[in-house]
Amino acid sequence: MRRPLLALLTATLIGTGAAAIGGGSTALAEETASPERHWSFQGIFGTYDRAALARGFQVYKEICSACHSMNLMHYRNLQDIGFTADQVKEIAASVQVTDGPNDAGDMFERPGRPSDTFKPPFANENAARAANNGALPPDLSLIVKARPGGADHVFGILTGFTDPPAGMKIAQGMYYNKAFPGHQIAMPPPLSDGAVTYPDGTKATIDQMASDVANFLAWASELEERHFVGVKTVLFLIVLTVLLYGAKRKIWAAVH
Repeated sequence: MRRPLLALLTATLIGTGAAAIGGGSTALAEETASPERHWSFQGIFGTYDRAALARGFQVYKEICSACHSMNLMHYRNLQDIGFTADQVKEIAASVQVTDGPNDAGDMFERPGRPSDTFKPPFANENAARAANNGALPPDLSLIVKARPGGADHVFGILTGFTDPPAGMKIAQGMYYNKAFPGHQIAMPPPLSDGAVTYPDGTKATIDQMASDVANFLAWASELEERHFVGVKTVLFLIVLTVLLYGAKRKIWAAVH
């Protein structure tokens, strides 16, 4: 009996402390539900918009990759969203990666290759924290799968920066975000209108860039092959069920 009571008391104290941090404001207790959007890839028959994926990669490369790694992605994967082999080679070669050791036992730098994983922005976790006031930017490879709300959550965070409610105190080095749990986030607003120039002429508004990069991160979390495996499996089971039902009817047709 003591343990449930202790857990309840602890939860009550934590909740009281959280309210106190906001200076009595109820902002911290607000719902943080992300805006629900329609995504083309939703459902077992959903598909990814190739143009949105290419734009999303551009947003990641030019903005997000300054802080966030994607350690599970390889440059060669970009061919799946419409980049040619030559384009992938060019993208990979635009970064220098550490390789080795060589015959002399030394590590060395070389241009990236399609078989390499995306180059991380920092050498290690400590370097990442040192560059971000102690906060560790999460790896984005599986972020859509790892966060409740998926792509909606990513879109909500990227578009959720705004001024805090009156009376709410924001900790030093933190920013108010209406979609982030607790509403205080260490990441400064990463997007601004016109931050990138899309080759296809699409206007780079904050909402457009947030939608595009959410598409790209959703694709990266799934990788289309896994998505289609699921679709094929469901279709196979449907066909198998029909065949088994037909076989059952034929076998037992003469039994009354």
